Amino acid sequence: HWHGFFQNGTNDMDGPVGVTQCDLLPGHSMTYDFTINQPGTFWYHS
Repeated sequence: HWHGFFQNGTNDMDGPVGVTQCDLLPGHSMTYDFTINQPGTFWYHS
């Protein structure tokens, strides 16, 4: 989950499983891919 910037049109790149993002099976991975158009400090946690 990301903090500090807007996710316009990329909600599937943020959020809890089952709300905006599908779950990942054990041993699988996901690459986040989005553009940030605002300066600042951003924070991610899972």
